[in-house]
Amino acid sequence: MIRMFFLQLLFLSIPVSAEYPDAVVGPKQGSLVIVGGGGPDRQFPHVFEKFVELAGGKKAHIVIVPTAASSDPNYNYQRSPAVSLAKRLGVAEVSVLHTHDRKEANTEKFVKPLSKATGVWFGGGRQWRFTKAYGGTRTEMEFHKVLERGGVIGGSSAGATIQGSFLARGDTRGNTIMIGNVQRGFGFMKNTAIDQHLIARGREKDLLKVLEDPKGRMRKQFDRAEMLGIGIDEDVAIVVKGDQFEVIGKEKGAVLVYDPKSWKKDTPDEKKWVTLIKGQKYDLKARKVLE
Repeated sequence: MIRMFFLQLLFLSIPVSAEYPDAVVGPKQGSLVIVGGGGPDRQFPHVFEKFVELAGGKKAHIVIVPTAASSDPNYNYQRSPAVSLAKRLGVAEVSVLHTHDRKEANTEKFVKPLSKATGVWFGGGRQWRFTKAYGGTRTEMEFHKVLERGGVIGGSSAGATIQGSFLARGDTRGNTIMIGNVQRGFGFMKNTAIDQHLIARGREKDLLKVLEDPKGRMRKQFDRAEMLGIGIDEDVAIVVKGDQFEVIGKEKGAVLVYDPKSWKKDTPDEKKWVTLIKGQKYDLKARKVLE
């Protein structure tokens, strides 16, 4: 009886993440927190707190990846707001993981902080810098292992887009090019393209350029026929568990979901997305809003 009591205490002290073996879009284990970028409503601390909660609260081991912020070797990556916020929330351990050197990203020493991470946070900037630095390396493999252990992956702005399989606005020449010269995201969400700062910057129709690809720029490795577009406004986030997500963040925020399978030849652009607001949920597998 005493042994059982202590086993129950041990179980209750460990954050438990549900598994979703049938998931086809979202992660089979763990969860994602995908933020459309910071804005005037200043919801970032509240959303980040949800990320920390999913990662284990004060027992969390958080790794911040600020690589998208700059290509300048003298840039101070320690000044990421996520670093100071994680420390204020009193998590067990906070570390910063950064390099632009792919050889370094492939070393056992570099990825060591990820081996015990319960949460990884990707910061803002230009999303192609994540792919250039970590795509196809040992580091990217370790990111996926965090989810496989039931951990959480989060990110804002560029850190949101990198979580899709196709990298929208991934061109090194500028962020207005939707299908650019860097196209691969990390694919924490499969067959998806994610855009951010959506309504605040008037980007509602931009994902149509990806999903319709009129100039045929998308590489053959992507299955555009199966792709889903997700556009997230500033101060808004989606929390993804398996094949469902819930909208959190500011009260009047919105998430737009683009499903090309629901379009007809005469569907006007303004009817090519559904809008979800705070508290609503979406089924990524069935491609429908949940009541």
